[in-house]
Amino acid sequence: MIPLFTRRAALGVVLALGTALPSVAAADEITVFAAASLKNALDAIATDWQAKTGNSAKISYGGSSALAKQIQEGAPADVFISAAVNWMDVLQKDNLIKPETRHDLLGNTLVLVAHGPDAPEVEIGKGLDLAGMLNGGKLSMALVDSVPAGQYGKEALTNLGLWSSVEGSVAQADNVRAALQLVQLGEAPYGIVYASDAVADKEADNQLSVVGTFPADSHRPIIYPAALVATSTSAAAEDFLKTLSSEASAKVFEAQGFTVLK
Repeated sequence: MIPLFTRRAALGVVLALGTALPSVAAADEITVFAAASLKNALDAIATDWQAKTGNSAKISYGGSSALAKQIQEGAPADVFISAAVNWMDVLQKDNLIKPETRHDLLGNTLVLVAHGPDAPEVEIGKGLDLAGMLNGGKLSMALVDSVPAGQYGKEALTNLGLWSSVEGSVAQADNVRAALQLVQLGEAPYGIVYASDAVADKEADNQLSVVGTFPADSHRPIIYPAALVATSTSAAAEDFLKTLSSEASAKVFEAQGFTVLK
């Protein structure tokens, strides 16, 4: 039997050691709402960030309009990255983001894609017979009245005088990645997506071709703003947002077809 004073002494040593040991901070999980077109790049950046910090990022992808509306309805999110300025403006007007954290992160370009890896290229302009190219098939686009990729696409087609000839042939998808998939699967011969989505396809099954790029002056500049959501109290979220503007993240975004805005 261990003497009572010895057991008490041992217990004192254990308690003393326990108070001397530094406490290990619990890992933090943040929620990010991001435009669907960001998926490949943001998944890679988040994986690296998680490995370096021990924190984790749960990323919900979708159309910017749908994500903004979810935040308006009280959905818990820490970071919002939109594919258009207007949806960030809506949340800022409603005091649902922290305006001091808002910044323009990325730019993109709008392209016409076709099913198959060897489709011939075309010059996109006012003389393009896009309706004839469809030949009775569908033109895949994101929702033209609410999702940024669809809005940019409709604006470009309208400014080029092509919208009225193809409006009845447009197949609308919930977000730009869903629009891309319709072309990948051959359910639509052509689609309008971002250049970054075409890069994502090449990394996957390479089932489509970029046949043309829309003139930059045919639509508003494509800008991706990012900001912290007003209800977020997470220091990890602040760090993640800062990481998106790092040199390492810039290389990932550029490799995926985005333009990094300084």
